[in-house]
Amino acid sequence: MPQNSYEILKSLPVPSKGPFKPTWSSLKKYRIPTWFTNSKFGIFIHWGVYSVPAFGNEWYPRYMYMPDRSEHQYHLKNFGPVTNFGYKDFIPMFSAENWDPYEWAKLFKKSGAKFVVLVAEHHDGFALWESNYTRWCATKIGPKRDIVRELREAVEGQGLIFGISYHRAEHWWFFDQGMKIESDVRDPKYFDLYGPAQPASLNPRDPPSKDNAPPDDEFLMDWLLRIVEAVEKYRPWLVYFDWWIANPSFQPYLKAFASYYYNRSYKWGIEPVIIFKQGAFEEGTAIPYLAERGTIKNVYPSTWLADTSIDYKSWGYIKDAEYKSPSFILSHLGDVASKNGVFLLNIGPKADGTIPEEAKRILLDVGDWLNLTSSPPWKGEGSLPEGSSFPPSVRVYIPHLVGSRVAQRTTPTKDGTFIARL
Repeated sequence: MPQNSYEILKSLPVPSKGPFKPTWSSLKKYRIPTWFTNSKFGIFIHWGVYSVPAFGNEWYPRYMYMPDRSEHQYHLKNFGPVTNFGYKDFIPMFSAENWDPYEWAKLFKKSGAKFVVLVAEHHDGFALWESNYTRWCATKIGPKRDIVRELREAVEGQGLIFGISYHRAEHWWFFDQGMKIESDVRDPKYFDLYGPAQPASLNPRDPPSKDNAPPDDEFLMDWLLRIVEAVEKYRPWLVYFDWWIANPSFQPYLKAFASYYYNRSYKWGIEPVIIFKQGAFEEGTAIPYLAERGTIKNVYPSTWLADTSIDYKSWGYIKDAEYKSPSFILSHLGDVASKNGVFLLNIGPKADGTIPEEAKRILLDVGDWLNLTSSPPWKGEGSLPEGSSFPPSVRVYIPHLVGSRVAQRTTPTKDGTFIARL
């Protein structure tokens, strides 16, 4: 197996020639695209087989194999023992029978979002695209539709930018709890779905041990080939990685991927973005993710990403979702945008492909507010010296006084009043 970034790059089944070499020094020639810096607001989508049980959160596939978890008890009560009805048995129930990608795209456009990111594969290992590397993908079982392709076409038809999120790194250990009990995870017939199911720490930087097996070259190369396949098929403008790529074993593969993706993108006329977490990439080679369900304290010197879910409890759809208010989301968006960040708002559609009505309403309310003015509220010049003057055509934001205090942030409502945060 290849051992360094150059060998890995040469082993890919596609050309990758261009100015970017698989080294951090070369990758620092990357420049953040203006489209991403100016976008400020995108939609994130967690939709998959985990939307079928719709209980707990999108980690149901892991927790259902842990006897001390409520998901396990829920599973026993509603579906039976995990020896008879495992996670694989939810896949045919992920039907997407009412899914209209064009309806989704129109809603996202109305929300004011500028780009859309679909989780193309979550930790569960089920790919939403037509893959030659697995039988566990949406075109072969379940919906029997190429979800990535259909959504990309619909999103781009609305003038929005399309990206994908790839969470397969976590699959190395995601089903390991099923190996500790009697379950279908231990059945060799399904190893290509549940495997490798290795014991590992959820902290990617913990040192290797008997309880923390680092991913091997076979897994890492497969991880790379699958994302390269998706990029070749769908040419996304953005690729988002979850946190476990920060495991040191991924380093040469990350450099190889970035070199490949940047070179291919520029050949295609795409302005590419890679999102990373926990220092997996060196500074200046991609865009850092700095806050989950939150923000940062001060302005960051370059563009960064934060995300949150529309639901307080889950990223995927669950029956008892607790939705955030539009004003809460707008406040979060404004805070991130004011600190040089880009805000990604997640929704969790149902297994049949419909977006919950409450989530729709919230997205439309957010869009109504963003469309109150002809330009987004984050396009501004910052503070100016006392005594500055402006022509009548320029709109100026003036902080509101509440009593004797200046509001940190004010949110206009449709009736012309303001919600002030002190």
